[in-house]
Amino acid sequence: MSYQALYRKFRPENFEEVKGQDHIVTTLKNQIRSDHVGHAYLFCGTRGTGKTTVAKIFARAVNCENPGEKGPCGECEMCHAIAAGNSMNVVEMDAASNNKVDDIRQVIEEVQYSPAQGRYKVYIIDEVHMLTTSAFNALLKTLEEPPSYLIFILATTEVHKIPMTILSRCQRYDFKRISVDTIVARLRELLDQEGIAAEERALTYIAKLADGALRDGLSLLEQCISFYFGEELTYEKVLKVLGAVDNEVYASFTRALAAGDVAEMMRIIDGIMSAGKDLARFCDELIWYMRNLMIVKSTEHPEDIIDMSQENLDTLTRTAKELELDMIFRYIRVLSEVENQMKYSDQKRVLFEVALIRLSRPEMEKDYESIVNRLHNIEEKLKNGLVAAQKVQTTELSSDIAEEEVPMKILESAVPGEVKSLAGNWHQVLNQLDPVSRNMLNHVTLTVDEGGALVVAFSEDTAYEYFSGEGDHKEKLCHAAEELIGKSINIEFRLVADQREYDALPELRGLFADSDIEIEAID
Repeated sequence: MSYQALYRKFRPENFEEVKGQDHIVTTLKNQIRSDHVGHAYLFCGTRGTGKTTVAKIFARAVNCENPGEKGPCGECEMCHAIAAGNSMNVVEMDAASNNKVDDIRQVIEEVQYSPAQGRYKVYIIDEVHMLTTSAFNALLKTLEEPPSYLIFILATTEVHKIPMTILSRCQRYDFKRISVDTIVARLRELLDQEGIAAEERALTYIAKLADGALRDGLSLLEQCISFYFGEELTYEKVLKVLGAVDNEVYASFTRALAAGDVAEMMRIIDGIMSAGKDLARFCDELIWYMRNLMIVKSTEHPEDIIDMSQENLDTLTRTAKELELDMIFRYIRVLSEVENQMKYSDQKRVLFEVALIRLSRPEMEKDYESIVNRLHNIEEKLKNGLVAAQKVQTTELSSDIAEEEVPMKILESAVPGEVKSLAGNWHQVLNQLDPVSRNMLNHVTLTVDEGGALVVAFSEDTAYEYFSGEGDHKEKLCHAAEELIGKSINIEFRLVADQREYDALPELRGLFADSDIEIEAID
């Protein structure tokens, strides 16, 4: 027999093997036992929680010749026929690819005929929310007045898209996310059957990544044991295969964030990217780490809520002491915003780095959480004596200036030809800027306005706000340009949201990249 994926090989065959959905399994078994089977069921919940599996078990149970406490007996002729997919009593339909009204009309024509064998004809419609409005309307009449032998089981992950007219005619069952402990127990049971050794810590981490979906947990487990075939599965091996990051990295990253150490944060990000880890997953898990910090700061017994080892909990507690609760709220808010933006952007790293700079510089924002963050930073500097040292340094500098006035050098204004030549040598300007600013300016259009100013046109508001906001990024760019040509230059920033208008802008870099005008740097 050909190889089967773990989630298929160990798919539950009866109600007893279904894990984490006892409230649904008990109800369905009681209905079969009392012969009070309904005509329409709606199974809703997140992916991998057992909706389709329970639907198939229920379809076999209602047609089984000898149903028992576990549901279908698995031995009778009907059970074998349905399990092999040879029975006309159970029909599975994928609404994602069969969502038109003609597909439902064909179903309605088929249900007019009673089953030749067995008691019920069961239609399992998966992803039912994908049906069109016309298809739902066609299905409605049959749901309203079904034949006595007909059962519809509708499964969906997006119940809010189901019309109320359909919902009101179905028995609704909400499948819960499966707990970490339940997933770990199931993974351990399957590994014992397969004869594979694994650390409890490794299975726990896989279960957490599964996010309540047992099928996802099995897929992740299969990925790990395939990579380390014939070896014991350890926590470190799981981290390597799944591209995950250890908790100590999140602790170091959070401390660097609280200290405003942008260089350290960029170094950690470089390490994560070099190791081939997904930046979006890192952001998601960083949000969960912040959530755990919030729990530690807000409760007396966080160990009752946070599922982790005592060693990691101690590290979490030490990190939480360095932060204010309002700072954590701000971190979660900003990181959640950028995580959503990263889903639709090709510049994930740039967006993430901009968010980190925003977080490390609360003076860029004026909300309450940012003010608390700024006060925290001032208090930390006072503890370390940095503010006093800066004040003395400023006073000494002022006295030196008083003794000897330094004449300010006034630069001549650049002429249009020099502005265009500067655009043609834009890479030289970028070389003088920090990595984040360079990334922001890599995807802009350079043009010139009627007044001779260099216009930097942005198509994304994130990069535009980075330079037009309250920071000194614009001043640094102007200084880099003036250092290059030795002339004063006026740089304007514009946001061109309309893509056609943006594409129509003349690009100076292409026209003047080989300019013969010589650019002299300031001595």
